[in-house]
Amino acid sequence: MDAKALAFEIPRRHSELADVVLNRCISHYRSLFLSEALEGAGLSVINRHAVAEVCSNKLATSIALSNSGVPTPRTYLALSAESAEAAAEALGYPLVLKPFTGSWGRMVTIVRDRETLLALAEFKEELANPAEHMYYLQEFIKRPPRDIRAIVAGEEIVASVHRYAPEGEWRTNVARGGTSKAFEPDNALKEIVLKAAHAVGGGILGVDAMEADGGYMVHEVNNTVEFRGAQSAVETDIPSHLIRFVKESEAR
Repeated sequence: MDAKALAFEIPRRHSELADVVLNRCISHYRSLFLSEALEGAGLSVINRHAVAEVCSNKLATSIALSNSGVPTPRTYLALSAESAEAAAEALGYPLVLKPFTGSWGRMVTIVRDRETLLALAEFKEELANPAEHMYYLQEFIKRPPRDIRAIVAGEEIVASVHRYAPEGEWRTNVARGGTSKAFEPDNALKEIVLKAAHAVGGGILGVDAMEADGGYMVHEVNNTVEFRGAQSAVETDIPSHLIRFVKESEAR
């Protein structure tokens, strides 16, 4: 069903729609409101609204990962441009400045020095959205020119790929031209990926991790995970695994 074609009377029950709904809407707010309305109508939703709320907010994701003992980059929340400068000094340059919401690597920026941070802060302070006047900063992890995307359905890692950035780009997102190559995760990575999935509440998720000194770090967990790039690299039929998980959830 096309999410944009749906309308719900609140708080009417809508059991005629389905027993279980797999929310694949990639629009940030539309997906959030949709999961909330569907659950309010008495339907079982994958992923649950509570999971969507955590995964759609990078700050909430960082908190959930940290509280669950999942290795993740050092992260600062700064509530003003002035405190962002202090946080940057604590992290050290280069660092990564990210929006609180968003996907495909949009507005994710390497900040290499204080002058760059001040220029970005000046720009952000002029934006109308008050969330842009606060700052989510992470340490820059020295990793190989790739990261890891693992697609999880419940307790199963359905597929795992290395994602390589295109020439002249450091972000590995397939939407930005990145390429994927399948690999078999070792036990340490499997443990961290499933632990990250549990930390945000479980379901069908995309766990993004990096190879770092001494092991792995998880930097993001995606709620309505896209898998075009991963499917092009693996022999596993990813949609079939996801549908099986939905059907098993319905049976429970």
